[in-house]
Amino acid sequence: MAFRLVTLNLNGIRSAASKGFLTWAENAAADCMGVQETKAQSADVAGRFERIGDLDGHFHYAWKKGYSGVGLYARKPPSAVVTGFDRGEFDAEGRWVENRYDTAKRKFSVISCYFPSGSSGEERQQAKFRFLAKMARHLRRLKAEREFILVGDINIAHREIDLRNWRSNQKNSGFLPEERAWMTELLGKGGLVDVFRTLNPHPEQYTWWSNRGQAWAKNVGWRLDYHLATPAIAATARREHIFLAERFSDHAPVVIDYDFKL
Repeated sequence: MAFRLVTLNLNGIRSAASKGFLTWAENAAADCMGVQETKAQSADVAGRFERIGDLDGHFHYAWKKGYSGVGLYARKPPSAVVTGFDRGEFDAEGRWVENRYDTAKRKFSVISCYFPSGSSGEERQQAKFRFLAKMARHLRRLKAEREFILVGDINIAHREIDLRNWRSNQKNSGFLPEERAWMTELLGKGGLVDVFRTLNPHPEQYTWWSNRGQAWAKNVGWRLDYHLATPAIAATARREHIFLAERFSDHAPVVIDYDFKL
């Protein structure tokens, strides 16, 4: 029996809902769904977004209103929920929610995570580098303890195949040499797997399009949204799909079916 896991940056859960996200999500047959950039607080979610179909949500909110925030919807109740990962700068921004499904035989987590963007200027780019350093250490520790799949908007296009205009973006946040090297390290010595690329090696597989110009119409996109998994879990991945038939935000949902069940 397949385990279907979806990730989507909503660019505002209320905005996405107005564009049909909730109806789509109810019919997506997901076992878990990670969402990022909810741009909401607890009061905004209560009575409206804490449950989608038969999926119950857990959330990590940013202190700042209308900013960041992540959620993780799941059909099966977790054994524990962890919010935050650094107990400081980035936990205040609402970037990590983890459902744990632990048994006597296995420790396993599904994580929804939203990496910072550095595109607004040098200050945020330096914050992004701090985040990447902390995240690498955290994922290394986590991998030593448990199997997991982390889904989310990583805000890095790893290789030239992962964005349309790679030549002109080599000095732009999201495709900087340091960011790409961090990703290469994570997928090398870090021991994690870019699950989508194990299933789909083809070009023009994008998940984000700028609202400027005609990026969507011309498919001038970036692949910024990932499933990153420990090797044993990644090896069970069977099918991938980027959902493009409807648009709920400037990102597209990434759906992967795994051959295991919780």
